Amino acid sequence: ARRRRRRLSRRDVALALGTPLVLVLAWEVLGRAGAMDVRIFPPPSQVLAAGAELARSGRLGDAVGATLTRLLVGYLAGAVVGIAVGLAMGVWRPLRAAFDPLFSALYALPKIAVLPILLLVFGFTETPRILLVLIGVFFILQINTLAGVRAIDARVLEAATAYGATGFKRFRHVLLPAALPSVFTGLRVSAGMAVVIVVSVEFVAADDGLGHLIWNSWQIFQPGPMYVGMVAVSLIGAVLTGVVIAGERLLLPWRTGGRPPRWRRSR
Repeated sequence: ARRRRRRLSRRDVALALGTPLVLVLAWEVLGRAGAMDVRIFPPPSQVLAAGAELARSGRLGDAVGATLTRLLVGYLAGAVVGIAVGLAMGVWRPLRAAFDPLFSALYALPKIAVLPILLLVFGFTETPRILLVLIGVFFILQINTLAGVRAIDARVLEAATAYGATGFKRFRHVLLPAALPSVFTGLRVSAGMAVVIVVSVEFVAADDGLGHLIWNSWQIFQPGPMYVGMVAVSLIGAVLTGVVIAGERLLLPWRTGGRPPRWRRSR
C-alpha cells in the first residue's frame, strides 16, 4: 500500500508539472505555425523575452514588490482580525446574534464596490488598497472560523469541562485546535481572493504594481508585458497558496494522512 501511494504521488506530481508544460509547448507551436494571432496571443518565447526586458529595466521588480507589499499586509491583517472575530463570535452568543446577520449581508457586497468610499475617506494612498484586501480576507476567515467553532460536538465541550478545561485552557486545548481545519480552509480560499482583490484595485486605483502593469500594457496594446504581469500574478497566488498548504500539513498532518507531531502525541 505504501509503494502504491508513492507511485500515485509521483504520478500526481508528473501530471501537475507536465500539463502546463504541454499547454505552453502547444501554444508556442501554434503561434510559430501562424495558427494563432501573435498580436493578441504572442508565443511564450516572446513573453519570456518581454519578461527579461522588464526585469532588466527594473519595472518587473518594482511591480512585484508593490503588489506583494499590499497583498501580504492586507492578507495577514485580515486573517488575524477575521480569526479573532470568528472565535469570539463562536464562544459568545450575544456577539454572534448581534453581528452575524450584518456580516452575512456585507459579505455579499462586491469588495471592489467599497473602493470609492475608501478613496473618498483616505484619498489616493496605500491605505484603501490594503484595506480592501483586508476586508475581503476578513469575511472569509470570520465565516470559516465561526463555522469551525460551531461545528464542535457538544459532548466534547462537556468532556473538556468535566476535566477542568475552562477559560483559556478550554480555548487553547479544545476550541482553537478544533477550529484549525476550518481556519486553514479559509486561509486557502482567501489567498486567491486576496490576489484577485489587490490586482483589481491596482487596475483602477494605483500607479504601480502588477495590476497597473497589466492594465497599462492593455491600454497601449503591448501584449508581451501584459502576459508577463499575468504570469507573475499567477505565480504569486500559487506560492501564497502553497505556503498555506505547507503550514496546514505542518500543523494538521493527520488531514493529509500523516501522523500528529510529536508534541501532540506526547499528551
